[in-house]
Amino acid sequence: MEDVLHQYHLLYDPRYPLICFDERPCFLIDDVGGILPMSPGKAKRYHYEYQKNGSCCVLLAFEPHTGFRYVEVRERRTASDYAAFMQRLLTQHYPEVEAIRLVQDNLNTHTPGSFYEVLPPAEAFALALRFEPHYTPKKGSWLNMAEIEFAALSKQCLDRRLPDVETLRRAVLSWAEQRNQAKKTVAWKFAPPAARQKLHRHYKNVQKFT
Repeated sequence: MEDVLHQYHLLYDPRYPLICFDERPCFLIDDVGGILPMSPGKAKRYHYEYQKNGSCCVLLAFEPHTGFRYVEVRERRTASDYAAFMQRLLTQHYPEVEAIRLVQDNLNTHTPGSFYEVLPPAEAFALALRFEPHYTPKKGSWLNMAEIEFAALSKQCLDRRLPDVETLRRAVLSWAEQRNQAKKTVAWKFAPPAARQKLHRHYKNVQKFT
C-alpha cells in the first residue's frame, strides 16, 4: 500500500509516467421484448424481456497527471490480451519514455511474463524493461485510480443494455475520447501519513508478528 501511495505523490516526470491499469468484464445484453401495443386507457409500454449475448472485457489505462486514458474492448482477458494491450499502449502513446510506472492488481496475468505469450524472448524481455510494476495489496483494489475511472465508465456509459462487442466498443471509445478532451483527472489525497493514522491497527498487527 505504501509503495502505491508513494508513486502517487512523486512529482510528474514525463520520462517515467504513472499509469494505473485495470480490467473489467462486461455482459452483453440485448432487448428482445419490443414495444407493447397501446390499449384504451394505457400509454405505450416497453417489454422488459432481454437476452444475454455473452461477455467481453474492458481494459483501461489511466494517467492521472495528464488526464489521459487508453481503453480497449476485447472478447477475453487472457495473458495474451494483457500483453498485446501493454505493447500497444507503449508503442502508440509512450514510445519515448524511459519506463512506465504501472499500478495494477496482482492478477496472475498481470506480469511481464505475459509478454512472452505474444513476442519472441528477446523482444519480450526488452518490453518488460519498459515497465515498472507496482501492485496493489490483496483486497486493496480501491488504491488503484483506474477503479475511479471504471466507476465513471459504469455510470456514464455502461448504464444501459449493449447487445454486442462492436456496440460496446464504440460506446466505450466515445466515452474515453470525451474524457480525454476534457482532461478529466483524479485529485488523490490519501497519502502515507494519513494511511498510517487511519490504519494504525493494521500496522500494529504487522509489528506484532515481525
